[in-house]
Amino acid sequence: MSYGAPPPPGPYGQPMQGGMGQPHGSATTAMVLGILSLVCCGFLGIPAYIVGRRAEQEILASNGALTGEGMAKAGWIMGLISMILLALGIVLWAVILGAGLLVGDSSSSGY
Repeated sequence: MSYGAPPPPGPYGQPMQGGMGQPHGSATTAMVLGILSLVCCGFLGIPAYIVGRRAEQEILASNGALTGEGMAKAGWIMGLISMILLALGIVLWAVILGAGLLVGDSSSSGY
């Protein structure tokens, strides 16, 4: 029993669109960096953002040959959130330190 010939490949011998592409390694890296930046080290948000954005652009430009767009996007979003929280933390730390110095100066100048 013969089922006939397999369907022809896409143009120029490339596989047809809609098939599974190859996963982009940097998408996984961005996701891991994004998670680590939120959990333990906010400074990792910077590379998570950079790697994630670059991986997302490469995946979109590959026309389906690469996969992992969701992981790359999640990685750069977590990196962005981490950078915002880090900046807010630095500002809060500076405000508290400045207020402490002002209070310390005003209490010691009275005597």
